Amino acid sequence: MSNEISIKALNKIMELELAGVVKYTHYSLMVYGYNRIPIVSWLKGNADESLVHAHKAGELVTLLGGHPSLKIGSLLETEQHDIGDILRESLAHEKVALSAYYELLKVAEETHSILLEEYAREMIVQEELHLDEVNKMLRKPGDLEPFGH
Repeated sequence: MSNEISIKALNKIMELELAGVVKYTHYSLMVYGYNRIPIVSWLKGNADESLVHAHKAGELVTLLGGHPSLKIGSLLETEQHDIGDILRESLAHEKVALSAYYELLKVAEETHSILLEEYAREMIVQEELHLDEVNKMLRKPGDLEPFGH
């Protein structure tokens, strides 16, 4: 029973991370302007990182005897391709992913799985640092207050 709950949580993470691969790849194709090259590079890096995260979650699914999901999380096309819009969409996506890792942490604690607990904590740290990075990109130069506060 506990493996089923863990597998479900991991598959949700896998689906969200795969959606991140698609979203970040799409965003990287839609960047125009003077700052295109570094922003495209950053977005492609995020797509690569999302794929690595999806793979890690899938490996844990199989470790627990489950079947990795072939689904992809929600892919909403907003038709908004301004860099600020892309970053705000990225921030929203990363918050959903962070929430999924916190859900996994709760499952890990309830099932007494040190393996999943350590994995969830490691990913929470990475996701929170990534959220901070996006948040700083959305601030105007000199703003110390986090974006959206």
